[in-house]
Amino acid sequence: MHSNYKILIADDIHPIFIEQVEAAGYQCDYQPAIKLDVALQIIADYAGLVVRSKFNVDRNLMDAGKNLRFVCRAGAGMDNVDEAYAAQKGIKLINASEGNMDAVGEHCVGLLLALMNNFKIADAQIRAGEWKREANRGYELKGKTVGIIGYGFMGKSFARKLSGFGVNVIAYDKYKTGFSDQCAREVSMEEIVKHSDVLSLHIPLTSETNGLVNDEYLFHFKKPIFFINASRGKVAQVRAILNAIKQGKILGAGLDVLEVEKFPALAEQEWFNDLIQSNKVMLTPHVAGWTFDSYREISEVMAEKLIALRLLPAD
Repeated sequence: MHSNYKILIADDIHPIFIEQVEAAGYQCDYQPAIKLDVALQIIADYAGLVVRSKFNVDRNLMDAGKNLRFVCRAGAGMDNVDEAYAAQKGIKLINASEGNMDAVGEHCVGLLLALMNNFKIADAQIRAGEWKREANRGYELKGKTVGIIGYGFMGKSFARKLSGFGVNVIAYDKYKTGFSDQCAREVSMEEIVKHSDVLSLHIPLTSETNGLVNDEYLFHFKKPIFFINASRGKVAQVRAILNAIKQGKILGAGLDVLEVEKFPALAEQEWFNDLIQSNKVMLTPHVAGWTFDSYREISEVMAEKLIALRLLPAD
């Protein structure tokens, strides 16, 4: 079959993607176990590449893919794809933020409620034979101000999930204006820092956001906050979060992402032992957007977007 029709699927995705794009005329080569060196050798035979996070789609891979016309990333961001180089080469990029935004929104609410009500600590105490009611008195969300940084698909989803809790949701987005809606009010970063009881990050990793949350940034918050990060780990410095917990500036942190992820590299970080010993931190392994439901929805969104591009040659 002509390379215009062929897609290399280099990661595990839901079969609905293959079903839908093959019905539209593409041929899928499903190789979820493929290694980068092998992909480099064969990518010239394909018009499309589908990846999650297995490897970076960089200049080398795009140069090797001389017939490459599109790259689909089965997830929200494009931080493992060289977007600027893809634009230079005329390679279309497709992601699927819509496919996992509800998963992320719900996960963030779950982390926040667990932190505010000491679920992790209370559960461990009871299992250890301790019954401590007063020590586990929690906070209610009602009446609190939740500050959201980044008001794209993920930020909006979190705001929608919070709409039944009687909270005041404020949002800042450096790249958008006029986005206030029934779920959140657009504000400046200064207002986020001044008013927030909760801070949640929903921003991509860029040169501007890398290390955004550091000691100096957290120093300026006027009230103690609950902190949630389900965006990208390198946006928030773990040591700064731990310092703010020690200082009482962060009451609890829910982290689905970390500066360094996966073992053994994670255990080698200077902050790792302090992180896992803190009972004011709840950790999940970068799964906020990765539910049984979003697994399918991401593939459906990717297929729909690819078909809409109408890249197949006319018969």
